[in-house]
Amino acid sequence: MELFKSGNPTLTEKIFDRSSNNEASLQGVMTIRGTMNKFGFLLMMVIGGAAYTWHLYADGNQSSMMTLVLVGVFGGMISAFAMIFKPNWAQYIAPLYGILEGFFLGGISAIMNDAFQKTYPGLVMQAVGLTFGVSIAMFLLYNFRIIRATEKFKSVLISATMGIAIFYFISIILGFFHVNMPFLYDSSPLGIGLSLFIVAIAALNLIMDFDMIERGAEQGAPKFMEWYGAFGLLVTIVWLYIEILKLLSRFAKRN
Repeated sequence: MELFKSGNPTLTEKIFDRSSNNEASLQGVMTIRGTMNKFGFLLMMVIGGAAYTWHLYADGNQSSMMTLVLVGVFGGMISAFAMIFKPNWAQYIAPLYGILEGFFLGGISAIMNDAFQKTYPGLVMQAVGLTFGVSIAMFLLYNFRIIRATEKFKSVLISATMGIAIFYFISIILGFFHVNMPFLYDSSPLGIGLSLFIVAIAALNLIMDFDMIERGAEQGAPKFMEWYGAFGLLVTIVWLYIEILKLLSRFAKRN
């Protein structure tokens, strides 16, 4: 099989290699349309979960909302790792993952919306709109081959993505020792520049995700990989939304 490379750890060569076996002949094969249909379904699960925790916050049930946010964080991590190690479970677990991510995103979005209601009204809706706008733009750039997922492109993007992951991990560890890096949260030019860089990297990861899904379909991966491909794409879009939300909050603090 051709070499698969993606900055998204859920879409890797090993995953597709493990899946390209006689299961494809028994279940049918992965298609791009089938993957996108399943992604649309997962997105509905996210919206449903987010609407519920948002509603809890609006009704003053902050404790219940925070409980669901924590369930979303840890439950989402567990279900994601389960699918990474067992891709054939994705057809059963991916919808649950979507709901759990929705709980998390709805909670933090409600909190951010309330926090910036006076200085930046509509912050969350703008973040949602920008996320969809950037995602569609990346799809068009990939579809018309304006941006190609070449080996050099993949290598550079994977290195940048891994660097961001390591940077975040180090900042979390330092936080336990009360060592803070203000530019991670403030609205300084350095902080805004960092956010813009991370948003750009997250957006470009969508190019590689589209490439992985297309190659998986071309290689005749089994049908359940449609769910796995949809899950992997959702992971990147959730990351993109969070980074855009953080970027807009930095601009809001400057007002």
